[in-house]
Amino acid sequence: MAKQINGIQQLGVGVTDIQEAFAWYRKYFGMDIKMFEEAAMAQLMLPHTEGEPRKRHAILALNLEGGGGFEIWQHTGKKPEPPTFELKFGDLGIFAGKLKTFDIEKAFVQFKAWNLNLLTDIKKDPDRNLHFYLNDLYGNLWQVCQDSYLFKKQKSVTGGVYGAVIGVKDVEESLKVYQQILGYDTVAYDVEGIMDDWKGLPGGESRYRRILLRHSTVYKGAFSPVFGPSTIELVQSLDRVPKNIFENRLWGDPGFIHLCYDINGMDDLRTEVNEKGFPFTVDSALDMDTFDMGEAAGSFAYIQAPEGTLIEFVETHKIPLVRKIGWSIDLTKRKPGPLPRWLLSLFWMMRVK
Repeated sequence: MAKQINGIQQLGVGVTDIQEAFAWYRKYFGMDIKMFEEAAMAQLMLPHTEGEPRKRHAILALNLEGGGGFEIWQHTGKKPEPPTFELKFGDLGIFAGKLKTFDIEKAFVQFKAWNLNLLTDIKKDPDRNLHFYLNDLYGNLWQVCQDSYLFKKQKSVTGGVYGAVIGVKDVEESLKVYQQILGYDTVAYDVEGIMDDWKGLPGGESRYRRILLRHSTVYKGAFSPVFGPSTIELVQSLDRVPKNIFENRLWGDPGFIHLCYDINGMDDLRTEVNEKGFPFTVDSALDMDTFDMGEAAGSFAYIQAPEGTLIEFVETHKIPLVRKIGWSIDLTKRKPGPLPRWLLSLFWMMRVK
């Protein structure tokens, strides 16, 4: 079928202790649906791991409030290497993850009661969207954003991934990926200067060009009702030469390692990205028709945006639904389109309490 973007499936988060990280994200961010867990060798990521297969441990976690998941990822064959410098707005790559919340006041009050590392009060961005920032247990920066989309109300005060804040060298160059390939065709704002809502944050005293992107179409993939809408914020430093967030480090080291989109039409996408000058750097279809991840299976590929951000695409073939009875969904045997909400709601049976 023709290429179709279905929403953000997950944001990759490199960590130093995967079980500690999953417990923290489960407790505080409500990422308690464990879609899969696997310890294996990352055989196909050689262009981004210095040409060597790397041992790793990964957990894909979701929040049924709505939004993308976390792929929590730990190097186990080497010591995970954190950044050696303070990351600042505009540094190249994924600088912050965006989380959605249906009630930002409630989320802020709860996080404050939990003594989490809140970095700002509730602020308004240039489009008057409400948000605040905090650090997680590893110092990763998260922006919690008010959003009205809700898949299924949960006890957590936040939902899943709403997007990302990405540092770029040149906004116009990076738009070739985020607008033309990923389909973020609506500009919510495009501003320059010192940002009032970034005061007190790393690099917040400097001048930037800042552009917030949305998509005008409604995602219509099998899992789109869970993922919901998303946004991308591109940030270009105007006062300093930015650093590469993964300078002298490998993909999978601590921090935000990639942004992953659920798609249909991998073959058409392969043709499109080649024509637009962003060919796959990794393509699982060159080695196998279906990449087996234990209970889940599919094909995946990566491109690299002009600023260096790795964008993953996953075409899901099979995914577990009710693990206790071995019931999974084979998406290769059904017509394209959203799965029924009642069926997707059964993901709660994979909740870790």
